[in-house]
Amino acid sequence: MQAMQMRKRVLGLEHPDTLSNMANLASTFMNQGRYKEAEELGQPAMEIRMSVLGQEHPYTLNSMANLALTYMNQRRFTEANELGVQAMGMRIRVLGKEHQDTLTSMSHLASTYRNQKRWKEAEELDVMTLEMRKRVLGQEHPDTLTSMGNLVGTYMYQKRCKEAEELAVQTIEKRKRILVHEHPSTLNSLRNLASIFWNTGRLKESEELEEMVTETKTRVFGQEHPNTLISMLKLACTYKSRHRMEEAIAMMQQVSSIRSATLGKDHPDTVYSISILHMWRDEEAATR
Repeated sequence: MQAMQMRKRVLGLEHPDTLSNMANLASTFMNQGRYKEAEELGQPAMEIRMSVLGQEHPYTLNSMANLALTYMNQRRFTEANELGVQAMGMRIRVLGKEHQDTLTSMSHLASTYRNQKRWKEAEELDVMTLEMRKRVLGQEHPDTLTSMGNLVGTYMYQKRCKEAEELAVQTIEKRKRILVHEHPSTLNSLRNLASIFWNTGRLKESEELEEMVTETKTRVFGQEHPNTLISMLKLACTYKSRHRMEEAIAMMQQVSSIRSATLGKDHPDTVYSISILHMWRDEEAATR
């Protein structure tokens, strides 16, 4: 942050180095789950690049795509969808359909559709992206495996558990072979498999996998990272399904407290966690 302020002062806000520094720092904040700070840097970087470089310059399109992803992570799906569609359309026109940046835009837009429960549109984009990445990058490229993992999620949300499990197992085997066991992508694949186990009533297997993933994410990313909190929430739900209410409530309390501190009490994720916590406490009180 200090280096960026110096660049602004010495080079000016519109200098390419200043804008690159702003965009890179915004991406770092986004990867750390610091979405508000990512937006505060990503929004002006995009707007200045539009005015200085033009709307269809690759750097401008990168800023648009990253800001759309920041919106999605904040659950601002309408804004994410509008900007994501715009970035993808321009990348197709400027870079071509099979360019890696275009495929990344398609993948991010599919994620937005998934969060909006637009399963058919998400699946169409997921399948298209996966087939193109297989052809252009190969079967075991990390981006190809990301597309496989995304399609697992789309199948899973549609309750197509058999297809989801088969693809999840393939994805995990490939990721373990080419990535470290603690790589975020490997952990996300394992979390997806745990969700599939839960949806098919294999609660013990789901719990064991969720505990391992949550412990690893806490150690690697820290307890306040959004990805860790998602795993904690899913583990709490698994504990409840296994009638381990004391542990379920304790973990949901942790999730609610951390989200309140990091996201604020009015954030949708915080509100959701607190509402579940209150509901579980009421259920527990009713059994006494």
